[in-house]
Amino acid sequence: MELLADEAVGRGTAVRAAEELDAVAGPVHWYGGPLAGARLADRCGFALLEPVDDWLADLPEEFTGRRIRSGTVADARALDRPMFVKPPRDKSFPADVYADGSRLPAGLDARTPALFSEVVTFAAEYRLFLLDGRIATASRYAVFGRLDARPLRMDSTDRADRATAAEIAEFVGRLVAVAGHTLPSAVVVDVGQLLDPYRPGHRWAVVEANMAWFSNAYAADPGRVLDVVLRAAGPRERVRPDDLAFVRP
Repeated sequence: MELLADEAVGRGTAVRAAEELDAVAGPVHWYGGPLAGARLADRCGFALLEPVDDWLADLPEEFTGRRIRSGTVADARALDRPMFVKPPRDKSFPADVYADGSRLPAGLDARTPALFSEVVTFAAEYRLFLLDGRIATASRYAVFGRLDARPLRMDSTDRADRATAAEIAEFVGRLVAVAGHTLPSAVVVDVGQLLDPYRPGHRWAVVEANMAWFSNAYAADPGRVLDVVLRAAGPRERVRPDDLAFVRP
């Protein structure tokens, strides 16, 4: 967050804490949590763009590499086998592999949305900040589930990095061609190298989609991340017609 704040200040934009926004005159953009953002959006006049809850479950399996379905916490509690369970957008409970539905945290509202997917292994995971269907900037963020941030650039001096960036660009190009209309114009999509125990090598798959205004930049270029955030959480009157369906209520 500090890198984005420094970038904003360098552009001549004032950076304020949430409790100071009431005193701000002029257009307001948001970077922060969904609960505070939703509380302040109407008061401060900004709109928050986000993917719909069912986006990942509705993607063709050629892009997910695994079976995924959407439901609620009540559905998750009925699971009788190991399953990866996560909230689709907000961090209302920990995303994890649960041995069965009884292992979910106690006290959750049964109506809370949830996604369930087969348990798979991602060798490496990458965060992509997309603007108008193109990768504005990207970063690796995990290797076999462990945090390991590293910039990802097509012009990298490392041949392996360039090859990985090219593979990701090709995968995202196919994804946007098929499902780009189902995403807001400014969004984060995480992808990963999905290991298949029955085939050598890896294949690319979508991990999830996230709100740009509530996503860690990791080692991505902060200036380009800020470009995506400003579109994803800016003045309501500037929301493009195609993005209206993705405004958080």
